[in-house]
Amino acid sequence: MLMSGRARSALRRRRVSRPFSGGLLLALGGTEILLTERASLKVIVHIGMQGLAGYLLPVVMLLCGLLILFSPAQRLFYSIVGVLVSLGTWLTSNLGGFLIGLLLGVTGSCLAFGWLPDQEPRRRLLRRRRAESPTVDPAAP
Repeated sequence: MLMSGRARSALRRRRVSRPFSGGLLLALGGTEILLTERASLKVIVHIGMQGLAGYLLPVVMLLCGLLILFSPAQRLFYSIVGVLVSLGTWLTSNLGGFLIGLLLGVTGSCLAFGWLPDQEPRRRLLRRRRAESPTVDPAAP
């Protein structure tokens, strides 16, 4: 099902106005770790130090990812909590969801932490700098 041009532009504006990729990766990391917890016992490396913490930390990752998406003003707090919880899943949840969920969570948290709402998109900034900079003639003294 294809999206109309109006819906596509609305989604693009929403994606640019918030740390979309960071929140999405953090939420996907939490979901992946939760899904590896539900695997059969033959697949699971270890359940973790305590069974409850193995389920609690990925749920917190998922919630932090969603809160980053829906409340970008507090993204710094949620991204710090997200990276700490993601690193904590190394001990509690199948080595962080076989490293995939751990890496998704840490990457998403770092992207959300580094997102700047007032920064102009890079392509426009580079075009403007190229247009404003005078051309230098290498043959000129």
